[in-house]
Formats: sequence, C-alpha cells, structure tokens
Amino acid sequence: MILLCSCGNNISDVNRLIPDKNAKVEIAKNVEILYSDSAIVKVRIKSDEMRRYMHRGESYDEFPNGIYVEFLDKRKKPKSWLEADYAIRKDAEKKIFVKENVVLYNTRDDKLETDELVWDEESEEIYTTKPVKITQPAVGDTSFGFGFKADQEFSRFEIKRKFSGIKNIDELTKDLK
Repeated sequence: MILLCSCGNNISDVNRLIPDKNAKVEIAKNVEILYSDSAIVKVRIKSDEMRRYMHRGESYDEFPNGIYVEFLDKRKKPKSWLEADYAIRKDAEKKIFVKENVVLYNTRDDKLETDELVWDEESEEIYTTKPVKITQPAVGDTSFGFGFKADQEFSRFEIKRKFSGIKNIDELTKDLK
C-alpha cells in the first residue's frame, strides 16, 4: 500500500511560523519602565522579567511573569493600577495586551476583573471584548457584562453589554448575538 499526502500553504505564511536563527532576544530582570510626555512621567510599568524580541524588522516586549502598571497624575500620584499575570507590548501598534487574572483599580476603589485587556498607549484608553466584572464599593454596585472601554485612569468607563440577575447559558448566548 502506498499513501501520499500533500498540503498547500503560502510560503510567506509558513516562513513567519519558523523561528529565525538570527532572531534576537534581550532579557531583563526587575524592570521598571517610565513613560513620559513633556518631561512629565505619566505611566510606570514594573515586572520581574521582560523579554524583548527583535525578529525580521519587528520587535515586541513580553512580560511572562506578569506586569504591574501605574497610571500617574501630574504630581506622579497613581490614579489607577493594572495588574496581570502575562503581558505583551507590540511596538508597532503601541499597545499592551494583558491576560490572565487581569485587575484594574482606581482611587475610588473601583475594581475591574477580566481575562484580557488592551491598553492603547496613543489613545490612552483601556478596553476588552471579554466578560467583565466591575465592583464599585462607594456606590454599593457590582456590574457584569461583555466588553468594556475606559480612559486609562479608569475614571470614566462603559460596559458594552451589561447584564444582571440570573441567566442560563442559552439566554447569555442569545444576548451576545
């Protein structure tokens, strides 16, 4: 018996999946990164480890052991805090993608919990399309929903599809469509 198999792929797609022997990786421990604008520090990022990958003209930073971000006011006081177990910053997009145990706090003790979140450095917005839980102790409210958008200080926010009460999976699935 003879068995012949074949598959067809675009060679450029295949090449992107193959690690480049010349790819460069820089590893830094106990990292603190400061973002400033007009000599005013606006963001402080801390991580136990950062890996910078430079590959075929592109670069990105990976934070495999988690990330802690402080969004600061003009006096360098934190206005909001972001924590996650994993993050990746894509230089070309000017965005940080965080996931796994993502928590965002603000000075009012509001707390956002979700699985994934994106911080857009240029628009200074934070958003997700994933399920979210927002606890607001000052007003005695806990909200649930799908999708979220806020300014990076987490002072104004919007839940895209808010829901409350008890629903079964079929109802939730129908609500999402």
